[in-house]
Amino acid sequence: MYQFFVEPEQIQGKEIWIRGGDVNHIRNVLRMRVGQELSVSNGMDGREYRCQIAAFQEDQILCELRFVKEEGVELPSRIYLLQGLPKADKMETIIQKAVELGVYQVIPVAMHRSVVKLDERKGAARVARWQSIAEAAAKQSRRGVIPLVQQVINWDQAIEYVREIPVKLLPYELAEDMDRTRAILEGLEPGQDIAVFIGPEGGFEEREVASAVAAGAVPVTLGRRILRTETAGMTVLSWLMYRLEKGGAP
Repeated sequence: MYQFFVEPEQIQGKEIWIRGGDVNHIRNVLRMRVGQELSVSNGMDGREYRCQIAAFQEDQILCELRFVKEEGVELPSRIYLLQGLPKADKMETIIQKAVELGVYQVIPVAMHRSVVKLDERKGAARVARWQSIAEAAAKQSRRGVIPLVQQVINWDQAIEYVREIPVKLLPYELAEDMDRTRAILEGLEPGQDIAVFIGPEGGFEEREVASAVAAGAVPVTLGRRILRTETAGMTVLSWLMYRLEKGGAP
């Protein structure tokens, strides 16, 4: 079943109105017809609104609500991924997979060893592109919300952004003791907000690690192998999804 996002005001009782670019996609790409079912979310409350197409109009589609699925698909914790800017188009893949795994926000961070440097004009266009990728991934994975991709910030801004988040994890190649990492993960509780720092291709600078630890971040190990930046974040998010998913591991 296809998933679409609408603004909260487009859901009015049993009437749901789909507008914007999705109208052309439904009508001319998917070639859906009156009576076919689809799923709608307002991107805020995590609910899934099951409805069927009632009528096509010139610039909008009227759908009739069938029922609301209260049990959403969102993780019980909000996970913030602070991703060091990687080379080339790796960020697009990172965002896509992070959204599929349940991330709440992606915060691109220009770190000391980031090779990519974005000026203000290019940065705004790139973030708009990344946000569209997040929305497409949210539709594909039937998310109840569209995760936000923030503007690119520097390291000091990143530390301040997550300072009040109670759990901050920093996968670090010099961290050791997998048993300690396992104990940290097993101690996480649903409902806790979690920030995850991922370094760029060159890894974290020592000063960055020190300032993160001073702000309450906990270095953890991802094992004996060195993972690429696009792999490290997905590994941590997979661990967190397994740990926090409702009905998951005790």
